[in-house]
Amino acid sequence: MKLHFGTILLILTLLCGVNVAHAQLTDLARLEYSYVPKSNSEDSFDRFRGLLNYPIKTSEDCYLIVGAEYSRLTLDLEDDYPFPTSNLRRLHIIDFNLGYTFKLSENWRLGAKITPRIASTLRHKITGDDMFLNGGVYAINDKTKDQNIKKPYRLVLGLTYNSTTGIPLPLPFVSYFRRLNENWSYNLGVPKTNVKYFFNEKNIVQTFVGIDGYFANTQEVFTIDGKEADSVSLSVILAGLGYEYCFTDNLVWYSYVGYTLSMSNRLRDENREDVFKLDNVNAFYLRTGIKFKI
Repeated sequence: MKLHFGTILLILTLLCGVNVAHAQLTDLARLEYSYVPKSNSEDSFDRFRGLLNYPIKTSEDCYLIVGAEYSRLTLDLEDDYPFPTSNLRRLHIIDFNLGYTFKLSENWRLGAKITPRIASTLRHKITGDDMFLNGGVYAINDKTKDQNIKKPYRLVLGLTYNSTTGIPLPLPFVSYFRRLNENWSYNLGVPKTNVKYFFNEKNIVQTFVGIDGYFANTQEVFTIDGKEADSVSLSVILAGLGYEYCFTDNLVWYSYVGYTLSMSNRLRDENREDVFKLDNVNAFYLRTGIKFKI
């Protein structure tokens, strides 16, 4: 099945949005591992993530997209805490993606997505507290293949809704990419902003600033200093260096190392208010994986 690059890009923008903090807009499949140790402590956080997306052509320039993503997070909490940390050792985040996209004009393509999510410790039977609903609408203007443009670019605009953020309003999504010449490119946006240098089309290095994190229901209530917590979250702002090696045009191995500029890991109550801070100390960051992309 032959698909135009702009179509695939919009499809994957729909599926990724801003939910999955490191998702590349052009990924069809991906396996990834992340690791964040806690400074001056035995505590650490790691995550394994797998992604698969599949577009189905329904008519000319119209596609239905189905996909899924699974993340398993491990919290090694070895320090002394005023609650049983074994209940938080494993977190599971499962996304089911359904999207639709169509061509609006010669330059613009529109689409929408809906993403039911399960985010929980999964130590007990799944309930409504473990389930969330995310989604978004997007538009893309892709000029990366236009031979008449000296500095090709791609602009993605949208509105996203993520029920795990606790903000009951759609949030704007903006991503702007430009290839300056054969050696340099940059991307401005969320969840990642970067500047890339191309030694050649197989070896690429970059500097980046990005965000990462999670939110999950604990399924068990933690009572701490008279307050009850039933969810756990992590939010991170990080910066670092990355390297990509392209085995082929579609198959890429990547590795990123960096340092967290801001990190907040905490237990929250049913109103998303803070109950207990697990970690606010900045630390080393590692992420590596392999992906199949357009």
